Amino acid sequence: MTQERYQGEGQPGGEARPEPLPSLRVVDAVALVVGIVVGAGIFRTPSLVAQNASGPSAVLLLWGLGGLVSLIGAMCYAELASTWPHAGGDYHYLRRALGSSLAFLFAWARLTVIPTGSIALLGFIFGDYASQLLPLGEHSSAIYAALSVVVLTGLNVAGIQLGKWTQNLLTVAVVLGLGLVIAAGFFLAPAVAPAPVAAVSSGASSGEAPHAAWGLAMVFVLLTYGGWNEAAYISSELRGGRRSIVSALLWSLVAVTALYLLANAAYLRGLGMAGVGQSDTVAAELMHRVAGPSGAWLISLLICAAVLTSSNATILMGSRTHYAMGRDFPLFSPLGRWNARAGSPVNALLVQGAISLALVGVGFITRRGFETMVEYTAPVFWFFFLLSGVSLLVLRRREPHVARPFRVPLYPLTPLLFCASCAYLLYSSLAYTGVGALVGVAVLATGLVPLALMRRRMGHPRSNPSPGGRKSWGFGRPRSV
Repeated sequence: MTQERYQGEGQPGGEARPEPLPSLRVVDAVALVVGIVVGAGIFRTPSLVAQNASGPSAVLLLWGLGGLVSLIGAMCYAELASTWPHAGGDYHYLRRALGSSLAFLFAWARLTVIPTGSIALLGFIFGDYASQLLPLGEHSSAIYAALSVVVLTGLNVAGIQLGKWTQNLLTVAVVLGLGLVIAAGFFLAPAVAPAPVAAVSSGASSGEAPHAAWGLAMVFVLLTYGGWNEAAYISSELRGGRRSIVSALLWSLVAVTALYLLANAAYLRGLGMAGVGQSDTVAAELMHRVAGPSGAWLISLLICAAVLTSSNATILMGSRTHYAMGRDFPLFSPLGRWNARAGSPVNALLVQGAISLALVGVGFITRRGFETMVEYTAPVFWFFFLLSGVSLLVLRRREPHVARPFRVPLYPLTPLLFCASCAYLLYSSLAYTGVGALVGVAVLATGLVPLALMRRRMGHPRSNPSPGGRKSWGFGRPRSV
């Protein structure tokens, strides 16, 4: 995907330094972002959204709003990424605007909450659908989730990584599965008569305030839209100038929004509001209605393959960011050791796998595995998304004369609206969820301990000063998962 060029080569005293060359077209970037965003979530979260919505129209409105919020955020990221194209993405913007301490906490969140929670979350989706193929008893979903973490981590530790063609093939599985679901819901399944609202809206029927139900539903909707900010990490590799990132973000989110609206309309038509709300495996339920057990088996197999692909990619990329953290922060140096024989950062993989396995255990104890992992990751995710929006406002004020190939329209209204949306989702993920959210925040807060230890040991940050005269520890290439 990337080529390398070397600066200083052939010059007296020049030192060879690899850098990425622009080698991706806009269509490549759109395909990458769509492949990242359209993952396993669309086969699991629709039931949770339906449980907190008042009817089919509300469900579709929530998914449409999710696309709109993502588009607003994408415009903010487009300005940041086109102005400062950098492989570090969010970390680079946070460090540049808000300093090293908050940037380190982002790195800490990457180690302890975001990728590890995502690995556990994907494990529970895998468990729900694998249990449709071969049930393993009462705790089948948790058993499959733990097995997926152990096996995929073990494969990466051994250096046996899925090849690029396999990853691409299995990514096609999720798109193929979604296409089958949409076709089945619209053209093959008989339409289900609408059910009474009280029978399908668990949030309303349980006496929960409507705004609370909508807030929780939006947490699940925007979780499913998550991943579009990955485009920031390839901003320095796009052809066609810095404005190419704008086209990549906007076109990919238009495509994703259309797919999600079609998929949910198909679920609602084929299963009805009550059927969607009561199922943990909506795609399998719909295919069972259309084609019997063989249809449910086929779609479950495709989804399992897609989930394992996403989980393997998260494990692989997450371990590389932890490795980079170990290289840049002496306190975490064991994570920064590369095993040449395995061709992988074994220590980082083992630590990541242990944390993910512990999170599967937490999900098992609460008996709400998937929901607990959403709760665990959501507040931390939205906190740093909010700070990224704040970074745009800060950098506009601090560096007004920097050339900006793309300026977010309706400034400052658009970034303020994005920040307000993030703040609302942060509030919703804390106020309307369970104990998992508090655990995630507490784990993030523990990052203050190593931060204080490093400040005491070093007296000041170790590496090059960041723009604006701030010092930096130099953690350079985090990648979101």
